[in-house]
Amino acid sequence: MSVIPFDDRDGLLWYDGKLVPWREAKTHVLTHGLHYASCVFEGERLYSGRIYKLKEHTARLFQSAEILGMKIPFSEDEINNACIEAARAQGIVDGYVRPVVFRGSEMMAVAAQNTKIHVAIAVWQWPSYFDPKQKLAGIRLAISEWRRPAPDTAPTKAKAAGLYEIATLSKHAAERDGYADSLMYDYRGYVAEATGANIFFVKDGQLHTPLPDCFLDGLTRRSVMALARARQMQVIERHIEPNEMAEFSECFLTGTAAEVTPVSEIGPYRFTPGNISEILMHDYAEDVQRPVSAVTI
Repeated sequence: MSVIPFDDRDGLLWYDGKLVPWREAKTHVLTHGLHYASCVFEGERLYSGRIYKLKEHTARLFQSAEILGMKIPFSEDEINNACIEAARAQGIVDGYVRPVVFRGSEMMAVAAQNTKIHVAIAVWQWPSYFDPKQKLAGIRLAISEWRRPAPDTAPTKAKAAGLYEIATLSKHAAERDGYADSLMYDYRGYVAEATGANIFFVKDGQLHTPLPDCFLDGLTRRSVMALARARQMQVIERHIEPNEMAEFSECFLTGTAAEVTPVSEIGPYRFTPGNISEILMHDYAEDVQRPVSAVTI
């Protein structure tokens, strides 16, 4: 399947306060964000012309930037409006929204206090993250050799670009071996998350999910927990040992891209996508279409 390069597309994107032609949204090769990972971003979805949890995503973008010592030169309302403007300019009603904040090229060293902070927002078509047929049957995960770092060794509460390098390495290794994704443990050896999605397990009708004390507490994760509790399901956040996976009956991932995706296999562990996974897939699909939790373009 041919892929359209992301630097060679039609339309407009929002860059530093205005819409610019997509192909002209350029930055210099000596940009600090490229060399030193001084970059944060968000991933958002458009459903039927509405950006799901837009305000929450923007708030997290600002929190991530603050953690990395970057002051965004726009207000949260301005970024919210810019996301809507970028989606409208592209004429996309079902797709993906990517705001990104990064340091510019004024300084090229570890210290870069005088660099300009840039903000760009691009919107494009994006279908299901996983193959739909594969998703219904449950995807297969490898187990990564890389671990999520301790919170005193990396800015783990930020959605920071630098934290995704080990995710890329893990996903590449998994796909090379025929898996859809990879499960990552944390620095202590507990179950953490997939490369770009949170994880849930089912046991005796209860949901168990890792405590996000060294990785991102996803907005989709929070939404699914709320949906589960609305159905009187018990949700338990705790540290999960790898060998406990043998005791769980169902497993699924949650994320803006993954949405709710059942898992059938993690390394030597097997799961059967069942009633709870189906219910939460359905509930989430309904939730993303509700205008009360979205912003219309």
